[in-house]
Amino acid sequence: MIMRNLTFSLLLGVLGTTAQTVQAAQAVQASEQSFQVEDIEVKGLQRVALGAVLTHIPFNVGDNVNDFRISQSIKTLYKSGHFNGIRVYRDGNRLVYRVRERETISEVTFDGNKDLKDEQLTESLDNSDIRVGETLDRTVISGIEMGLENFYHSVGKYNAKVTAKITHLPRNRVNIEFVFIEGDSAAIKQINIVGNEVFTDAELLEKIELTYDSPWWDFMAADRYQKQTLEGDRETINSYYLNRGYLRFKVDSTQVSMTPDKEAVYIALNVTEGDTYRISEVDFIGEMAGFENTIRAINPLQANELYNGAEVTYTEEVISKFLGRYGYAYPKVTTIPDIDDENKTVKLSISIDPGKRVYVNRINIVGNHVTEDQVYRREMRQMEGAWLSNSVVESSKAWLMRLPYLESVEFETKQIEGEDDLVNVDFTVKEQPSGQFTAGVGYGSQTKLSLNAGVQQNNFLGTGNQLGFSLAKNYYQKSATISYTDPYFTVDAVSLGGQVYYKDYDAGNANLVEYNNKTFGVGLNWGFPVNEYLRLNFGVGWKYNKIGQLRPYEQIQTFYDIYADPNDPDGALTFKTFDLNIGLSRSTLNRGTFPSDGSSQRLDAKVTTPKSDLQYFKLNYNAKFYFPLSRSQKWSLLTRLQLGYANGYGQIDGNDQLLPFWENFSAGGADTLRGFENNTIGPRAIYATPQTIPGGCCLGPEYDSLNVSLSSVGGNAMALAGIELIVPTPFLDESFSNSVRTSIFWDAGNVWDTEFNLENYEDLSPYEYDKLQDYSDGLRFRSSAGISIQWLSPMGPMIFSFAKSIREEPGDDLSFFSFNIGQTF
Repeated sequence: MIMRNLTFSLLLGVLGTTAQTVQAAQAVQASEQSFQVEDIEVKGLQRVALGAVLTHIPFNVGDNVNDFRISQSIKTLYKSGHFNGIRVYRDGNRLVYRVRERETISEVTFDGNKDLKDEQLTESLDNSDIRVGETLDRTVISGIEMGLENFYHSVGKYNAKVTAKITHLPRNRVNIEFVFIEGDSAAIKQINIVGNEVFTDAELLEKIELTYDSPWWDFMAADRYQKQTLEGDRETINSYYLNRGYLRFKVDSTQVSMTPDKEAVYIALNVTEGDTYRISEVDFIGEMAGFENTIRAINPLQANELYNGAEVTYTEEVISKFLGRYGYAYPKVTTIPDIDDENKTVKLSISIDPGKRVYVNRINIVGNHVTEDQVYRREMRQMEGAWLSNSVVESSKAWLMRLPYLESVEFETKQIEGEDDLVNVDFTVKEQPSGQFTAGVGYGSQTKLSLNAGVQQNNFLGTGNQLGFSLAKNYYQKSATISYTDPYFTVDAVSLGGQVYYKDYDAGNANLVEYNNKTFGVGLNWGFPVNEYLRLNFGVGWKYNKIGQLRPYEQIQTFYDIYADPNDPDGALTFKTFDLNIGLSRSTLNRGTFPSDGSSQRLDAKVTTPKSDLQYFKLNYNAKFYFPLSRSQKWSLLTRLQLGYANGYGQIDGNDQLLPFWENFSAGGADTLRGFENNTIGPRAIYATPQTIPGGCCLGPEYDSLNVSLSSVGGNAMALAGIELIVPTPFLDESFSNSVRTSIFWDAGNVWDTEFNLENYEDLSPYEYDKLQDYSDGLRFRSSAGISIQWLSPMGPMIFSFAKSIREEPGDDLSFFSFNIGQTF
């Protein structure tokens, strides 16, 4: 908008300047009689070639000339644009032209400009041929000065002054420096609305952007005069009346009065309100392509209602979009009002011309420098050869945006020259790094320094397939994983993937109760699309677990008694399991990375098969809902919910099967509850020590002493929730909006054990009993609030979180700052 207004102001200034009359002192010593030219000489040339000059002289040696033809030659040379001064002398029958060439612009600089950037000024001056290397036309300079000052006047800076300083250099060159004295915009002292009776000044002034008499602390108030803003406010008031039935409303005039010092203005708007008008009838005329009944049904305008300008515009858009769904890409929908001033009614005739049905000739993908063309084409819902449907094209864009290796997608329909029913659809994509280096760095009072690393490629060799490979070693885990997924194993979007993994996990160093778990496993999974948004997934897997260094505690004593070898109580426990997985996922997110609208839900179930060493099941539900709060979707609200439940099924040796303790849920950290250390939320391990008397005889359990660990053991139930307000990142250019996200969050949740029974410990002494908490109570939730910043760095997504706990339980380990690489939410 600024560039358009600036260019327009410069043009007005140049055109409004009175053309300077070129006066050439001619000392032609010749009679009114013509003579034959014997020779033509040009003196004073430096940059312009002699041949170029002679082409502008309308006669040659040997021609007969007179004063008139010589005068015409001078005008022609001036029109060439190369010269500032021209003199012509006659030496016998010879003509001598003495010229002064225009200077060449060596440099253009700006000083004092704050409202206008150098780039904007340079672009506008280019349109007037004021650029380095061009010749200087001094007649344009004053017009540019006036045009720039007119621009400043349009934004209320009436004391602004623009001066072009020209510095002469050797070899007929000049430097041009535009010196700006911008000053301040004129303050609005008062805004008066004259002629309004239905709505008060306060009601109308509340709707417009310009204001006056603002408090000193409201630095965002628009209390400085700008012509453009005033024009917009006129339209706002006009729409306000039209949307309430005042069909004859108009702004008769606008007066802007300036104080003598040009530092303040008074604004007056003279309006005529008129009366309200009701709709007497809504009729449809024209060709409706066989959709007359549907168009009448979706029409929101009804007789006897007050006229509403916004509703009329909305109706036109609804009908246009509806026709666009069925290939009528360029419909003309116009509402014709027939006003009855006597009865204060208006008949609305909606004229519809759908035009020709338009078909798609070719879909072009532009900007895919890494990814294969067919990877994007398989996401298309708009087909080549089919009619153009705006809703289907939008759906195609949405599917592309869900790809994690795309930053942005735009499309444009272009008519084919000479064909009024064929278009090409050009999708312009902007790719972002599809590989990520996943890592995490953390520090806690108990965890100390932690590191992890891995590589994930979501667009392997541009095929859209996912390849993951990680080798990690830190103070609590060593792991190796290879995974591969082809999301389009078949053309029907049936996916196929698999993984092989190994882990050596030291739970004691991961804020959990101490044990060691060595795991090796393989898995295979398939995905089947149900519809555009719903997907069904199946999987099978085999896993081997070896549990060692386990010190049994109360909650797992029964489990340990079942599986431990009584002849080798300190030996490792080994288990082999086969599991079946099923998942149902639904996504309407508008983007795969940093979404701002839509939702995603996922329900997963895993169950080990009968005859496995362990029989258990796990259920997980994860949901995210994004609600845009502004039309630009820079402000959005995210709500999150995660639920989990797991338990054993069946019996073994007369005992109920139990959930393996290493399959317990855990919470705390950047992925679940920020403000708390990783895996620290939930039940604690209880160790009971029997009391003995001399002779080695044990007393009853009421005499046991208890020790409750500081580390969590997790639980078989989990509930996590959160709300995040996504806001524009302050002090950051808008071009980074797709790679940096800032949010203000509130997290809450808990992990508990539904199998824990506090009544089993009622026989303990009050001193020992008071050490315990009811770990089966799901209402003992924690919560925190803070700020999170996410950055899509070249190494992958990076998350910085600052969180303060709001509600905590005794023994919780807090963490104000967390930093992770490789995860987004």
